[in-house]
Amino acid sequence: MPASPNANPLVILTNDAEKAEWNTQRLPNDQVSTENGAILTSSDRYSLMIDPQLQGITWIREKEKCNHLETTRLTPESMNQAIKILERCVEQGRPVLIENLDSSIDASVAPIYGRQIIKRGRTSIIKMGDKELTLDPKFNLYLHTKLSNPHYPPEIQAECTLINFTVTESGLEDQLLTLVVKKERPDLASKKEELISQQNEFKITLKKLEDGLLQQLADATGDILENIELIESLERSKALSTEINLKVEIAKVTEIAINEASEAYRPAACRGALVYFMMNELTRIHSYYKFSLDSFIIVINRAIDIVAEKLNPKKEPKEEEEEGEEPEPKDEEEGSDAEAEADMTPRTLKARVEELINSITYQGFNYIRRGTFERHKLIIATMLCFRINIRKNLIVEKEVDALINKEVALEVGHQPESLKFIMESAWASVKGLESVKLFENLV
Repeated sequence: MPASPNANPLVILTNDAEKAEWNTQRLPNDQVSTENGAILTSSDRYSLMIDPQLQGITWIREKEKCNHLETTRLTPESMNQAIKILERCVEQGRPVLIENLDSSIDASVAPIYGRQIIKRGRTSIIKMGDKELTLDPKFNLYLHTKLSNPHYPPEIQAECTLINFTVTESGLEDQLLTLVVKKERPDLASKKEELISQQNEFKITLKKLEDGLLQQLADATGDILENIELIESLERSKALSTEINLKVEIAKVTEIAINEASEAYRPAACRGALVYFMMNELTRIHSYYKFSLDSFIIVINRAIDIVAEKLNPKKEPKEEEEEGEEPEPKDEEEGSDAEAEADMTPRTLKARVEELINSITYQGFNYIRRGTFERHKLIIATMLCFRINIRKNLIVEKEVDALINKEVALEVGHQPESLKFIMESAWASVKGLESVKLFENLV
């Protein structure tokens, strides 16, 4: 099969207008989330979402709000009510969200998620228990679990579209980049939104022109070269199409410039993602250490605000002005000075990003520290230190792993008298470290 050099299924499954709509419905705008959205909206099978950070369920609730979404759970206490809701929605054509599923799904709803449809003429029937339900084409079912690594039987995975909404580090980095740019450079964020809406309008206009011309050509009778109205319409369409294509080219250049300006803030987003994923692994130390992504986003927002207040302090009103005295009118030059401050030089931008990185790291660690036991705080600080230095290429990951994993030497040899303060159990590990080049002279 011949393929394009940069084949992208998303171009076929969705478009910019649809993506923009999903983003307004609170679906994150990173690549993974967009792919998940495309799969969910394009699949014939009903979707089973693995969603520990609750990003998918937030989007579904917002997306299906106008279609009167019904939400239920398959717990023993609410099972009868859930069955009634499903039966009603199947016949009325309303979407249903079954949230917080466990690692097993009750067999009573299997005919619905398995799409066990019986055709009777033009009518589709689903048999649920002893009832026969007429399936409305508008009906949709969403299954949702908060479990990060559930184990479902193969038949459920075959009958549903399994979609993993778990945040990846690169995905979270993209989300945080959007957040940082919105806070730091709202002008860039608004420009990008304007570009997307403008591009969508161009695409709609070109499609209308194309459809209109095809219709006119189909309806034309006799010699089309003598049809003055058709020829004039062709000329107008060509002129408009040329104008739109020129605007599209200009918009592409602007978009590249906006993306390049936004990329300057990526190190801050990268540090935020690093802190969150380290925080997410703390359940290995203790089962108490569970953190929410939503609350971490609040911490990131606070960290950015602290930097903004520190570098752009609000000017206090002059004390010299008397109570009755009117303030002097501001010159127009002051406004232009404020705009000039927004256009930072590469050096000041780098310093600003460095401040953001430090603020996000400190506020993130502070947030973790408040919810951890005293005996674990030094471990967490060390973990964070190692990860940051590995990311900066200041230390080698393999050497850190050797230090942490405690490789024990099989032949420890004689322990010198001067090193007797090291316990026997630790001595074997010290000798084990000597196999790594960095620690070869440790003893």
